[in-house]
Order: sequence, then C-alpha cells, then structure tokens
Amino acid sequence: MAFRGWKWFLLLDRQNSFAKAWRSRRGDWKRCCHWSAGKSLDPEVKAFLEENTEVTNSGHLTPEIRLRLLTPRCRFWREKPDLWPYGDPFWAIYWPGGQALSRYILDNPRVVKGRSVLDLGSGCGATAIAAVMSGASQVLANDIDPIARVAMILNCELNHLNPFPITIKNIINSEAGNWDLIVLGDMFYDEQLADGLHQWLRKCIRIQQTEVLIGDPGRHQFLSHSIHSHLHKVIEYSLPEYTRQENYGLTSSIVWSYQPSNSSEDC
Repeated sequence: MAFRGWKWFLLLDRQNSFAKAWRSRRGDWKRCCHWSAGKSLDPEVKAFLEENTEVTNSGHLTPEIRLRLLTPRCRFWREKPDLWPYGDPFWAIYWPGGQALSRYILDNPRVVKGRSVLDLGSGCGATAIAAVMSGASQVLANDIDPIARVAMILNCELNHLNPFPITIKNIINSEAGNWDLIVLGDMFYDEQLADGLHQWLRKCIRIQQTEVLIGDPGRHQFLSHSIHSHLHKVIEYSLPEYTRQENYGLTSSIVWSYQPSNSSEDC
C-alpha cells in the first residue's frame, strides 16, 4: 500500500481511534505543565525516527522550518500501515492547517512576540517552532502521542532551537491555563472532539481572555460544526502543489480567529 493510501488510512482513522484517545485521556493542567522537554529521549525511538523520516523544508508553506516527515523517499511511504511500530504517525505529516498557522506567525511575529503560547495538538511541532522563532516568551506544545514529543525535540534541534516544554496529557476540559494565545491546526476531525474543543476554548476566553487562532483548510467536519459561526477569517494561503497532492485536492488553507459572541456564558 503506497503512502497516499497510507495517508488516507490516517485521515479515516483519525476520526476514530485517535479522537477517542483525545476524549478518554483526562488532563490535569497542573501536572502536565511540569512535563519537561529536557527528559532524555529513548535512543531506540530516536534512532528509528531518524532512519525512517526525511529532513525536509520543501513542498510546504514554511521553507524556513526544517522537519522530519514521511516522504516518498522513506521506507514507510511504501509499507503497510500496520508495520509502523509506534501507533499512527499523525505527527509525521505537515497538515495544511498547521502550515497556515506557522506561515501566519512567521509573517506576523507581533502575534506572538513577548506572549505565552499553547500549541494544541502540536504534531510535528512546526507551529510551536514558528512561535519560538517569532519571539514568543513562553511556548508549550501539546500532543497526546509520546512519539510526537520525540519528533518535536528532533525538529527543534534541526532548527537550532532549545526544545520547548512538551506535554502529552490531554488538557482539553482541564483547568483553563493562563495563556495569551492558543493555536490549533487540523483538530476538527471528529464531532465529539470538536464539541469538547468548542466548550474548552470558550472557557479559556471567558476566564483568561485568551486569544485563539485555528488553522484549517475548510474540511467538511469543520465547516459544518457550530463553532464555524464564531470564526472570522484572518488570512487564506494557496497551498504548494506538493501539499495539494498530499491532501486530495485541497488548494488552500485558512487561519481563523475564534471569537465566540457569548464567551461570558458558562460552558
């Protein structure tokens, strides 16, 4: 099965097992904030990722950022999905929503400069990396996949950055953290998860006056959800040809500002 089929498998599975994992892992904000990026990496996992991903900065919206991703030159581009030993590698794909967010932050550093930023569902860590490059005072990356944590640390090293703190706890529905900005890309792939995000983000805005930016190319699950009525388009980017081919015809990706009209309501 070629990786295009592999990626289709990931797109389908992301609406099932991965979404269930987000819903089932109950977060503890105070505990998760103590997760340190300085923890040692498992040498076996590190070696596997270095052997089975390619360092690239082409075909995406952010050539300034180098990432370890699955590409046509990687062994697992051609292998069957179930041969990958560490669970579905969503982090190994630079999804269009994350690309748009990262591009926007790099082009508009004032959005993050001197501010605390939470990158929710960080994946490969590109948006968190863009925030660090653009002068954020504090960055926390969050992804429930422990392998994504390893990949993010490797990607920080590729870009000559000290690794930022990373948590693999599910912080959705946890205490609203004191963040100036929350960014999340390509997270609206499951209705129940989208409902949870909608409520938690509203709580963060109501309690902490947090700003929220969402990256999404306009997938059906996102556009059809009630959250869409609370969004304002910030900017739309035309996707590079390589990314278009990898995302089944999607031609652009959008950064949205989430501004719920009734953020003072209980959620």
